[in-house]
Order: sequence, then structure tokens, then C-alpha cells
Amino acid sequence: MNYEVRYPLPCPSIVGPLGATEDALSRLDERLRVSPIREGWIARTHFIDACANAWIDGELVHIEDLVLHDASMDIRSPTRELTRAHAVLRARRRILREAPQWALSPSGLNALIGRAAVSQPEGQGAQRAEEEEEVDALDGEGLAPCENADDVPLASHLAGLKAISQRTKRLLSELAAHPPESRDPMVYDLDWDENARMASWRQAVESTQDMPSLLAAAIALLAWEEIDPLQHKAWLGRLLVGAILRGRSRTLSHLLCVNTGLREIARDRRRARDWTTKLVALLEGFAEAARWGMKEHDRWLLARRQLDRRLVGRRSNSSLPALADLVVARPILSAGLIARELKVTPRAAQDLVAELDLREMTGRGRYRAWGIL
Repeated sequence: MNYEVRYPLPCPSIVGPLGATEDALSRLDERLRVSPIREGWIARTHFIDACANAWIDGELVHIEDLVLHDASMDIRSPTRELTRAHAVLRARRRILREAPQWALSPSGLNALIGRAAVSQPEGQGAQRAEEEEEVDALDGEGLAPCENADDVPLASHLAGLKAISQRTKRLLSELAAHPPESRDPMVYDLDWDENARMASWRQAVESTQDMPSLLAAAIALLAWEEIDPLQHKAWLGRLLVGAILRGRSRTLSHLLCVNTGLREIARDRRRARDWTTKLVALLEGFAEAARWGMKEHDRWLLARRQLDRRLVGRRSNSSLPALADLVVARPILSAGLIARELKVTPRAAQDLVAELDLREMTGRGRYRAWGIL
């Protein structure tokens, strides 16, 4: 299944949205490059974009549930939607943690998809070659033919048996670490060739190398939605779009929140039959993500400055500065989460919250949580 880019491109329709998106994304990336709350902004947007991904897929995940689930402090049994949102959260963190080109490499795609790519530790390949040479020297099986048994010393037989035993143990350990992928026909469509579809999508991405980075990213997302490479991880395509922009040095300071931006675009435009309409809708979604990121950054920066004013005159070993950093990095905090991160008791965590005068977010008597809007 091959994806063909529609040529000629509809330049009159896309040049305006493309220019506006370029400007908005450049301003956001430059603002984050010198921002004192860049790490907190990134940590917060991971959670928000994961919840926005669930919204696009027609699911509802509360951000406080995702934060508590990520900290292994669930107040109820995790749902399927929450587990999927957490997978998106972990994938975003992994993409941003690795090198810019990692996500689109074969090893990166295998890791994000969840396939076990067999890799050899350093030096293991040379060890395997030596073992195979040793076995081959002993007639391939480690034992000499029976008719020449009297001429072969016993030590040669034992060495061959030892080489075979080592090779067998190594193969069994590799099989245990990387079991063969099994497909349940009740869960997977066995006629769905994910490898071929993924190869087609990568070919479509390579065909956009000479295009502007934002236009190439939008076309890559259109190709992903049409080819639909993965049966159970359709959300991965929207994360790979952000990885494409980062890999092409378009967003050096962050990973674009594609889901958050597309949430602001009407579904009928994102799912339109006309190719140009969908392309323009995606570009506008990228621009909305950049504008949203700028607005939230300025708001969180103002909140952090207000918190800094409350830290004036505190003793040098106070835990309040660490709590201020934590409240900027996390959308919502519970007493247990604060106690776990700051290494204090839950009672001391509540006292710190009272001193910092954080806003109570849940309105519940139990499982109370605080944060800044």
C-alpha cells in the first residue's frame, strides 16, 4: 500500500496557514529555549497532551487520575482509557529523552511500537563468532565422526560438547528475553501486514525530505491516517509528527503538542474527504498547539513568580522551594505525592501546602489534591 503525495501542491490554500504556523512555532520554541520553567512546562504538557489524545479518540481521562496513576498512587482501579493515556505519556517522554533522530530509526520505532528488537551487548558478537568457529573446527557438531573416534583425544570431544552447551544456553537466553511475537486472531487481524504498512509510511515520509518541515509533518500525518500502519496504536502517528519536527531541528526546545492543537479543530475538517481541507486543518492545528503553548507558558511563569514571592525570607534548608518547583512541574499534587517526592511525611506535606497557599483542586475530603491553574 503506497501513499502518493498530491502534486501539484495547493499553494494558494496552504501558504497562509503554513506561514502563520511557522511564526507561532518559532516564537514558542525560542521562548522555551530561555525560559526558567522549561522543564516544568514540558512535564505538564506531557500530561495534558496525553489527555487530549484520549479526547480525540473519543475517550475521557481526567488529568488528576493520570498524574496519580503515573505516580503509582491510584485511588481506583485503572481503566483501559487511563492505561492507554499513560502509554502515550511514556512514549512522549521517551521521544523527548532520546536523540532527535531516534524516534524514526528502526530501533526507535520498534521500541515505541513495543516490538522486541534483538540487540547484542557489546562484545557478544565476537564471542558468538569464536564459539561458532570452535564448533565448526570440530566438524560442525562439536564431535568427530565415529570412524575416527580412536584418533581424536577425549579433550576434543569435551571441548566440542562445552561449545555446543554454551551456544545452546545463549540461544535459549535470547529466546527468553525476546520471545517470538504471537498474534491472537481474536485481537489482531492476521491479514494486517504492519511491517509492509510501516514501510509504506516511512517511504512517504522520505518523499517529503525536500519540503518545509511543517508541511512535511502534516503530510506525514495524513499518510499515517490513510495507511493506518498499526492496529492498536493509531495514536503513535501524532507523536511521530512531533518527532519529525524535532528531528529536522524545527522544534529544538520541546515536543509539539499535536493532540492539544488538533482538539481545537473541528472533526469534520480533520476527517474531510478533500485532501487540501485536511492538510489546512492540520496546519491550523499545529498553529493552535503553538499558541496554546505560549499562552500556558506565560500563565505558568506568572504563577511561578507569585510563588517565588512567598519564598522570600525562608530558611536555606526549607522544602518550600522544592515544592514550588514540583507544583510547576505537575498539574496536580496530592499529599502522598508531595511526601514521596520531597521525602517528608504526609502531615508535613500538608503543612507545606498550607504555607505556600496552593489552591485545592478536587473539593473532596479524602484524596485532596492541589495545584495551579
